[in-house]
Amino acid sequence: MKTLYMDHSATTPTDKAVVEAMLPYFTEIYGNASSVHSVGQEAKRALEQAREQVAKLIGASPSEIIFTSGGTEADNQAIIGFLEKNSIKGKHLITSAIEHHAVLDTCKYLEKKGYELTILPVNNEGYVEIDSLQAALKPDTVLVSIMHANNEIGTIQNIKQLAEITHANGSFFHTDAVQTVGKIPIDVQKLGVDMLSLSAHKFYGPKGIGALYVKRGLRIGSFLHGGAQERNRRASTENIPAIVGLGKAAELALHDQEKEAARLLSLTEELISGILANVPESRLTGEQKPANRLPGLVSFCFDYVEGESILLMLDSFGIKGSSGSACTSGSLEPSHVLLAIGIPIEVAHGSLRLSLGHSTTGDDVVNVVNVLPGILKTLRSMSPLTPKNNCCCADGPCCTR
Repeated sequence: MKTLYMDHSATTPTDKAVVEAMLPYFTEIYGNASSVHSVGQEAKRALEQAREQVAKLIGASPSEIIFTSGGTEADNQAIIGFLEKNSIKGKHLITSAIEHHAVLDTCKYLEKKGYELTILPVNNEGYVEIDSLQAALKPDTVLVSIMHANNEIGTIQNIKQLAEITHANGSFFHTDAVQTVGKIPIDVQKLGVDMLSLSAHKFYGPKGIGALYVKRGLRIGSFLHGGAQERNRRASTENIPAIVGLGKAAELALHDQEKEAARLLSLTEELISGILANVPESRLTGEQKPANRLPGLVSFCFDYVEGESILLMLDSFGIKGSSGSACTSGSLEPSHVLLAIGIPIEVAHGSLRLSLGHSTTGDDVVNVVNVLPGILKTLRSMSPLTPKNNCCCADGPCCTR
């Protein structure tokens, strides 16, 4: 049975060219980049080359890139590091109800430490509305953190406008771009953000490595202490193999992302139309217009079924999907993102996220469209939530007794 991987928003396979670029730095070019001898300086050159590659991908300067262990650490440093260094400006921060837990939980942690937190609602397509942010800003608002595109429903926020409003208030703006970097063109100058988080394993790089863009001149505290690495902004011996992998993945993405985004957008539209046409009582969640949704990511809700059951049956056909964020897939609670956009709790339990990638073909999309309706029919025939199954009449919910 062919494995059809449709969970690229959770993680991507490491590109073979990325692996090849990394290999020499395990056993041949193994020096510590902080060492002054030639072996260490060879590693240092690889480190700085990767910094240039990542900077080029997002339109930044190399000196504005801090390497981290991934997107979660980048989010934590952006929020905690910035607020601790700039608390004299105020202690109010703003985020949205659909952020990844790497942002939401970090903000809630700071709230327990005495910071004031405002969590903005979103509309039914997942957008933070401009008026909502405008009303929430205060003279002592230090930081606003709004994600670039949502990891479950794919809605791409109007970051440029949100950042402009934030700056007009004298506040600073961070965006979690873990789902967008390497998938769609990004220019931090055009977006107007002060900080941006990214993670390599979302665009065919290795796990355990990410980066934080920090605009030149911005004061940010160290998140890890004990060394002078990363210009005193992130202590710890640099993970050169992983950093080289991130740099190579950035280089490959810069070359391919526009063509690949167009291909995935076309496949995604085929998938959406096929599922909506063939599965009754289904709905596409989040942004409905293709141009404003992350290419390759779709999220559906299906009435009367549980998402976990859908995943298990899809898996039996070799199809790998998810019911939301991989970071919360073990939770029995429905997605906080779906609840925030107004999906009823009983419907939110029946969610399915499919995310396409380099390996996805048109035949794969056809396969999913052919298999999924039968799975839903089977699950609904057994579900006590289905009206026909919950009625004392054999023919369905027509009984008046």
